Amino acid sequence: MKIVQVDLNKDYSDALKEALIVLEAGGVIIYPTDTLYGIGGNALDEKVVNRILAIKERPVSKPMSVIVRNIIWAKELAYINKRQEHVLNKIWPGKVTAVLSKREIIPDMLTSGHKTIGIRVPDHSLTDKLLKLFGYPLISTSANISGQESTQDINEIIDIFSKSLTRQPDLILDVGILPKSEPSTVLDLTTDKPKILRIGPSKPEEFLKLLRI
Repeated sequence: MKIVQVDLNKDYSDALKEALIVLEAGGVIIYPTDTLYGIGGNALDEKVVNRILAIKERPVSKPMSVIVRNIIWAKELAYINKRQEHVLNKIWPGKVTAVLSKREIIPDMLTSGHKTIGIRVPDHSLTDKLLKLFGYPLISTSANISGQESTQDINEIIDIFSKSLTRQPDLILDVGILPKSEPSTVLDLTTDKPKILRIGPSKPEEFLKLLRI
């Protein structure tokens, strides 16, 4: 497990190149987002899905979400109608995961056999640049052991995964302790009326306006 410290105020292209090498080799990384640190890899690779489940000790019955650069990417992974697109244009980029009907390109293992997929466009410059370089969606699940509390403290995350000699990510992009935030809000757009499945950092009153669209 390699740890690369990244200063977001300076050129971090070398760190991105290291992450790209890992991802293209089918590896697993820990990376920052606008909510929490995520653990991920190529969302279209079943071997990567399996490995992340093992690293997190996550039950196969619990689906994982993905992150993408924009709605164009999202349309390659999910069926999106005009009504849904209108909502997505209002919530992305940001701290909202949208649940949509998945296309066949998404491995069933990633969604635990469900026909839906959670997709988000995070508002984070490093993640956006990494996605652009890699060209594939990344699995996005909190960087912790399943069932344990998530944290913004990268030092705690490093400590957690350093304890395992056999189940570690290949690379950690350390940008320091992230600003305090809850996990993303989860919004189900597969029903006639959108449903909030989890309230996160977004204000509920803002979503009440959104749901009237």
